[in-house]
Amino acid sequence: MKLLGKLFAISLVATTLSSAAQTRYAGGDISLLPEYEAAGAKYFDHDGQPVGEFLPWCAEQGMNAMRVRLFVNPDKYRDLHANDSNADTKYDPNACQDLEYIIPLCKDIVNSDLALMLDFHYSDTWADPAKQWTPIDWEGLTDEQLYDKIYDYTKETLLALKAEGVTPSFIQPGNEISYGMLWGSLGTNNPKKTFMGNDANWARLGKLLGRAIEACREVCPEAKIVLHTERVGQVNVLKNFYSKMAEMNVDYDIIGLSYYPYWHGDMNSLDKALDTLEQGFPDKNIMIVETGYALKWQVPGADIDHSDIWPISDEGQRKFAQDLVDTLERHESVDGLFWWWMEYNPYNTNLSNWYNAPLFDPMTGRASSAFKVICSFAKGGSGISDIMSDPQVSSGWFDLQGRSVAPTTKGILVHDGIKTLNR
Repeated sequence: MKLLGKLFAISLVATTLSSAAQTRYAGGDISLLPEYEAAGAKYFDHDGQPVGEFLPWCAEQGMNAMRVRLFVNPDKYRDLHANDSNADTKYDPNACQDLEYIIPLCKDIVNSDLALMLDFHYSDTWADPAKQWTPIDWEGLTDEQLYDKIYDYTKETLLALKAEGVTPSFIQPGNEISYGMLWGSLGTNNPKKTFMGNDANWARLGKLLGRAIEACREVCPEAKIVLHTERVGQVNVLKNFYSKMAEMNVDYDIIGLSYYPYWHGDMNSLDKALDTLEQGFPDKNIMIVETGYALKWQVPGADIDHSDIWPISDEGQRKFAQDLVDTLERHESVDGLFWWWMEYNPYNTNLSNWYNAPLFDPMTGRASSAFKVICSFAKGGSGISDIMSDPQVSSGWFDLQGRSVAPTTKGILVHDGIKTLNR
């Protein structure tokens, strides 16, 4: 090859791999996948054919990331609250993911060459804007002791994962923490459960996040830190939260949002929230770390009925997903989209069937039309799609993030434009 040709090829490879660093991420929270697989759930592709291995199949379709939630000691919570009559405190078997549970799942994710987002709930049960209860084993600790505890627990967890060959690409220190976290014992009228209007509560949250993130940076320095909130329908609350984070110099990389249209409003609400965040925090990327829309029947507890815009059907869910992707693509800062509980599939099992916003038909186990649309968000970004379509560089071996790798690397690799699973 002449010198000019060599220089051109080197430049082309460098440009392509540089763009791969800006890859968009698309996938879902699949925290209950082991339960479905153990129960014999059957998953089928769009044509009704069995998918085989779930995670490699998702990667082949175009997904490149998965999210997993983590609770501190859900077994202890189950033992204490399994017989509660109060729906807000009763143990939910879907909140079962402790460290022992998630390690095999996380290994499967990274071995399928999917980026892993680890979601620390810092509770024994669901942590959300209405419930941020301190783990039972942490009850009674002073705030100073909690600062040390959250650091130690985060560090020990990440070290345990790394010892198993698992390094998260993204880490959430807290789940939907608009109103703080680690409020206190379940059922107590704790002042930390307030609207975060108290400066002391903000300072406390800042210190908790600071210690948790300190542990993340020490153990997983290349991981991106995601601060997760869910006030898309209340832009003033959303903006105030991240403004407080800036005032306290909380060290994070990505604004993570939950967006459920049946609670947060239509696409205009999301568009307004994204505009506000991009203008107020231009140095941060944004990810939708949770979303979903009904497939067969309305989601229980839905506050807003959008069926006139997106009918409750396969086509309606597909239209929602397409409108969502179209909206996100208008915002350059948005580089992540995760569908919550996408693996939900009671077909051929005796598992709970209360939820209905998966990417698989709960009556047949077949992938919904929205699945392909969610995959398209990642394909629309730069990275592996560029490499697969460029004959100048496709003769090498690449992972699904577009990075050049050795041909013996385990996982799904791309060579000559063809995906291959190396075991």
